[in-house]
Amino acid sequence: MLEGRSCLISRSLPSSCEQESKWVYMTYHLLEITSNKRPITVELGEQDEDGTAKRPRNPKNPDIPNLEETGLPVDQSDSQGGDCPYPNSDSLINQIGRDNSINCLARCNRVDYGALACLNRGFHSVIRGDELYRLRRQMGIIEHWVYFSCNVREWEAYDPNSGRWMTLPKMPDNECFMCSDKESLAVGTELLVFGKGIRSHIVLKYSILSNSWSTGIEMNSPRSLFGSASLGEKAIVAGGTDFYGNILNSAELYDSEKQTWMTLPNMNKPRKMCSGIFMDGKFYVLGGMVSSTELLTCGEEYDLEKGTWKVIPNMSSGLNGARGAPPLVAVVNNELYAAGYAEKEVKKYDKQNKSWVTLGRLPERPDSMNGWGIAFRACGERLIVIGGPRVYGGGMIELNSWIPKEGPIEWNMIASKHSGSFVYNCAVMGC
Repeated sequence: MLEGRSCLISRSLPSSCEQESKWVYMTYHLLEITSNKRPITVELGEQDEDGTAKRPRNPKNPDIPNLEETGLPVDQSDSQGGDCPYPNSDSLINQIGRDNSINCLARCNRVDYGALACLNRGFHSVIRGDELYRLRRQMGIIEHWVYFSCNVREWEAYDPNSGRWMTLPKMPDNECFMCSDKESLAVGTELLVFGKGIRSHIVLKYSILSNSWSTGIEMNSPRSLFGSASLGEKAIVAGGTDFYGNILNSAELYDSEKQTWMTLPNMNKPRKMCSGIFMDGKFYVLGGMVSSTELLTCGEEYDLEKGTWKVIPNMSSGLNGARGAPPLVAVVNNELYAAGYAEKEVKKYDKQNKSWVTLGRLPERPDSMNGWGIAFRACGERLIVIGGPRVYGGGMIELNSWIPKEGPIEWNMIASKHSGSFVYNCAVMGC
């Protein structure tokens, strides 16, 4: 579609449906009519010298990027429109009305929202609001981006569909928080990072709507070293330790739309350094430690409808390292996979026999330190391994991808860049 032309719409649409393609095609041409100018554009496939996709440029000054690398809107709310050259109109696509305009936007790739937001205040307001993402969820349009941190205050994101890297604003400077153990969780349109301050736990929240960090909502029972997973706009955290190091068996559910935490029934066993996943509509917590020396091999299943926990023996047998790194697990199409970092193997959980089956090898280059320093995540229908070889004074971070299917594992390195090679935190946001 629109082959060989500059456009705001990526080749990889959320759906290949002919009707949806027509919506996006209509959006592109009507945006030109509405703005009476050509939108800010990026040549498809055009890259900088380091191999990353070029950012949209300011038409007034091609040497100045108009948008942040996140692909999200910069604040253009001042009366003159800031650097944005488009009208301060509150309208969308007048020819088809507001509802149809938003339906068009919902079908556009998220990486293009930053450029679309610069058309006028109306587009800017819609793209920075929750309405668009609620509609995308209702329509079943989900794009998965990987967010990870290889430096203490810095986060990067990668969109596998467009191949673009995005740099987030630096986290607020808090020396105690930066030196503490941190957990991360992507839920809805938020990235949450949990850590400790001098006297209490701290939650920092990055919103893709505002492209900024702020203070997040604290849990009812603040904790660290917990297991967690998200499903749409909701997430569950389980276990961990309180501020004084006591190991917890409590769990909580977070609703990112309501900005609330709800206490759930307690697990059967307390555990820290555990992992969490959603599978078949249920939440599972795997592995962890019940003391500083005792590893757990059982898992627990939480039924959201019944509100009950059930112990599953040997669910994480052999997945914990000697020093208690959380099991590296991920779910693709309701199938559970694990990275056996000691043997550098990929395993799959046999639900029927409740056992693990070895499928093949992990990528060779990413190194871990007893399970720390690499990330193993599900990103849509892909399994992603993020890490790099350990080298002095920096290194290269690599993203390896495999789409689970019949036959041997074949890893494909989809991206790499110069960075720290030790992954401190990683989360995948689907919205």
